[in-house]
Amino acid sequence: MAIFLKANWENIIMANYEIDPKILIPFIPQGVELDLFNGKAYISLVGFMFKKTKLFNIPIPYLGTFEEINLRFYVIRKEGNKIKRGVVFINETIPYPIVAWMANKLYKEHYTVVPTKHEISNDDNIKKANFEWLLNKKWNRIYVEASTETKEMKNDTLEQFIYEHYYGFTKIDAHKTEEYKLQHPSWKTNKVFNYKIDCDFKAMYGNSFSILNTTEPEAVFIAEGSSVKIEWKRTQLKLYK
Repeated sequence: MAIFLKANWENIIMANYEIDPKILIPFIPQGVELDLFNGKAYISLVGFMFKKTKLFNIPIPYLGTFEEINLRFYVIRKEGNKIKRGVVFINETIPYPIVAWMANKLYKEHYTVVPTKHEISNDDNIKKANFEWLLNKKWNRIYVEASTETKEMKNDTLEQFIYEHYYGFTKIDAHKTEEYKLQHPSWKTNKVFNYKIDCDFKAMYGNSFSILNTTEPEAVFIAEGSSVKIEWKRTQLKLYK
């Protein structure tokens, strides 16, 4: 299978909020349904580093390393006895207009462009990861302090549920959905000791998500990350109610 994009995803912070499923209904692509954990729907504010980016195995000079901030929720697609567990992005934010334009043009993704910055350090057995983005003249941030010691994710945990979705589903319109597949190993994680979330969800993602401005995350995780591949093939699902 041809690989469209290959990159290293590193220091992947996930701030995870329980959310009323009714809020997500307008954003669910046709052909999939919400994936729940212990009967609850979750949405995640994500910050991570995109590094060594290649398109069709060709490096992107100067623009191949950047921060990404996104908001995503979790779905499943049932095909007979097969279950495909995937994510839907409300929005993905990066600092480079040309990269966002390519993603939006080629795949009808939901990329926007704002200034971003980051700081990563490992001192005294403590990892500190900080991602910031400028919106309405204010820097928003997602920050964690965690152990530098890595651990395998345990089965049947919220942590595993959040990280282990290997498909993406994009809502093209009311009747069409595109499905794509990600390739990466199961990531190792670091135990989070402290975190700080300062995000204007209403300004960033719209009125539908304003409730998150006053909601504490149920859990915040950070994963080491790895090389990630996204397949060129996208399956378009034409579904009608």
